[in-house]
Amino acid sequence: MATLAINRGRASRVTVSLARHRGLLIVTAVFLALLFFIMAITPGPFSYFEVSFMSSGSASLALAAMGQTVVILSGGFDLSAGAVVSLINVVLATQMQDTVGSQVLMAAVAIGLGAAVGAFNGFFVAFARLQPIVVTLSTMFLVRGVTLLILDKPGGMIAPGFSTFFTGDAITGILPAPIVLLLVAAAVWFLIKNSRFGTGLYAVGSDEEAARSAGIRVRWVKFFTYTIAGGFYGAAGMFISAQTGGGDPLIGNPVLLQTFTAVVLGGTLLGGGRGGAIGSIIGAYTLTLMVNILLVLNVSAYYSSVTEGVVLVLAVLAGSLNRQSPIARYLYQLRINLKARQEGSLASQLAKSRSAPPLAPRAAAKSHAAAEYQKVPWYRRNAELLRFVMPAYVCLILVVIVTQFVYGGHTIFSWKYYDSLIVLGSFLAILALGQGATILTGGLDLSIPWIIGFCGIIAAGFIRGSDEAALWVIPAVLVIGTLIGAFNGLGVVLLGLPPIVITLATNGILQGFALVYSNGTPDGFSSPTLRWFMTGSIHGVTPVVLLVILFVAFALLLLGRTAFGRRVYAIGNSARVATLSGVGVGGTLIGVYALSGFCAALVGILLTGFSGQASLGMGDEYLLPSIAVVVVGGTLITGGRGHYAGMLGGVLLLTALLTLLAGTTLPHAVRDIIFGLVVLGAVLALRERTS
Repeated sequence: MATLAINRGRASRVTVSLARHRGLLIVTAVFLALLFFIMAITPGPFSYFEVSFMSSGSASLALAAMGQTVVILSGGFDLSAGAVVSLINVVLATQMQDTVGSQVLMAAVAIGLGAAVGAFNGFFVAFARLQPIVVTLSTMFLVRGVTLLILDKPGGMIAPGFSTFFTGDAITGILPAPIVLLLVAAAVWFLIKNSRFGTGLYAVGSDEEAARSAGIRVRWVKFFTYTIAGGFYGAAGMFISAQTGGGDPLIGNPVLLQTFTAVVLGGTLLGGGRGGAIGSIIGAYTLTLMVNILLVLNVSAYYSSVTEGVVLVLAVLAGSLNRQSPIARYLYQLRINLKARQEGSLASQLAKSRSAPPLAPRAAAKSHAAAEYQKVPWYRRNAELLRFVMPAYVCLILVVIVTQFVYGGHTIFSWKYYDSLIVLGSFLAILALGQGATILTGGLDLSIPWIIGFCGIIAAGFIRGSDEAALWVIPAVLVIGTLIGAFNGLGVVLLGLPPIVITLATNGILQGFALVYSNGTPDGFSSPTLRWFMTGSIHGVTPVVLLVILFVAFALLLLGRTAFGRRVYAIGNSARVATLSGVGVGGTLIGVYALSGFCAALVGILLTGFSGQASLGMGDEYLLPSIAVVVVGGTLITGGRGHYAGMLGGVLLLTALLTLLAGTTLPHAVRDIIFGLVVLGAVLALRERTS
C-alpha cells in the first residue's frame, strides 16, 4: 500500500509538471516538426552553415521576446520594444569606433540604455500607477522621435570586429556565437526566475492584490520588471546591429508583433503569472522557421506579417479552447440572457415590474424633478463635463494667440486659418469617434494605421481617377473597414483576446495584404470630385468642412443621446455590472470596434483624396495622435468617462499646435516626441484629478 501511494504521488507530480510546462513542450514539438520539414524540402544536407545561419537569424527576436515575456508575466504589455531596438541600433551605428575599448563600451551602453528606457516605463507604471499600454505607447513614440533625430535614414557603421564577435563562431565549425549569447541570456533568466524577484514577478502576474497582501513590494517588482525587459531589448538591438553592420531607424518596427507572437507561441499566458522566457526563445525560432518555409516554397515575403498575425491569433485561440474559454463563457451567458429575456427575468425587466408606481404620479414626479433640474444654472449642471473638456479649449485659445504673435497677420480673425485647421484636423476628428468609443469601453485599437492604409490603397486602386467608379468603391471600402473592425470586436468578445493583441495582429495582417495587393508599390489615384472635396472651395469654405460639421453632430448624438452610447459608458465603468444589468456587452463591443474600423476606412478614403493617391504607411502617423486627442480631451484611458466634445477640443488643440510648429525649423521627428509627452502628461494629470 505504501509503495502504491508513493507511485501515485510520483505520477501526480509528473502530471502537474507536464501541465505546468505544456506550452513549452508543445512549442518544442512544433519547432522540431518544422525543422525536420524544412530539412526535408531543402536541397542538400542540413549542414553547420544552416545551423549558424538559423541561429543568427532569430537571436535578436529571441532576446527581445525574452524582455517582452518578463513584462507579460507581470501582467503588463510593452509596446516600446521595437522602438528601443531601433534606438540602440542607431546609437551604436553612429557612435562606435573601430577599437576594442569602444566596442566593449558600446555593448555596455546598449544594455544600459535599454534598461534606462525600461526604467522610465517602470517608473510611470509602478510609481505613477499609469496603465502600461499608454505609458509604453507614449515611450514608443518618444524613443522613435529621438531615434530619428540621431539618424533619419539608414547609415552609420558597426565595427567589423563587433559583428564578427556576435555573429561568427564561438568555436570554429562547432558552436555559433549567437547560440552562446542565447545560452548566457537563458542563464540570466534562470537566475532571475529563481530569485526573490522572480517569485514576486510570478506572484504579481497571478494576483497583484494577493501578492501585496503577502508582503511583496509590488511597485518595486514592476519597476525592475520593465528595467530588466529594457536590458533584454538593448541586447536585441546590440545583436541586430552586429548582424546588419549599419544603422536603420526603422529596423525595429516589425519587432513588436513578432515578440508578442513568439511569447504566445512559447506558452506564456497573456495576463501574467504563467510561462517563461525559454519557451519564448523557442517560439522566436519557430516563428522564423514558419516564415522561412514560406520563402522556400516561393511564397512572397509580403506574407510574413500576415503569417505572424495569424499565428498570434491562432496561438492564443489554441490556449483558450476549453470549458472555461471566453467563447464557452460568452455562449453560456448569451443563452442565459436569452432564456431570462423570454421569461421576463432580466434585471432591467424586473426593475420595471417591481412595484411600479401608477403612470400619472410617476409622470408628475418626473416632470417636477425635470423642472427643479432646469432651475440649476447650466454651468453647475455640467460642472463635471466642463472640468475635463474645457482645458483643451483653453489651451487651444492660447496656441492660437501664440500663433498670432509668431506669424503676425490676422490669424485670430482669418477664416482661412480656421478652414485649414478644420481640414487638417478632419482626419483626427473622425478617428476620435472610433478610437474614443473604444477607449471609453476600456479598450484600444492599434489596427487603425493599416486599416487606413489598406482601405486607402484599395480605394485608389479601384477608383483610378473615375468619378463613376467612386460611387460604388467608396461604400464598398467603408463596408470593408467596418467588417475589419467587427473582426477585432469578435476577437475581443469571443476569443477573449486583449484588445491590443487582436488589433496589433490585425494591423500586421492588413499590412501584409496591402503589400500583396499592391506588390509593394500602390498605384491608382483618387477621382477628381474626391480631390475637389478635400482641396476645393465653395465661397472660401473647403467642402470637407461641411462633412466635419455633420460628422461632429452625428458623433455627439451617437455617444451622448443614444442607447448605444449609454451602453458604451456602462461597459467602460464596469463590464460585469453592465452584463448583470442586461446590457448586451458582447454586441456593443463588436459595434464599437466596427465603428472604429468604419472611421479608419473613411479617413483612408479622405487621405487618398487629400494627397491624390495612396501610399504604403499612410496611416502610420495617425495611431498615437488618435489616442492623444482622446486623452487630451479629458477621456480616461481606462474607460467609462469622457465626451466627444472634449475629443474634438483635443483635435483642434493638437492640430493648431502642429500648425504652429510647422513654420519652425524643428525636425519632423519632434512631432513624435511632442505627441508622446502630451499623452503621458495628459494621462498623468487625469490620474491626479481622479485619485
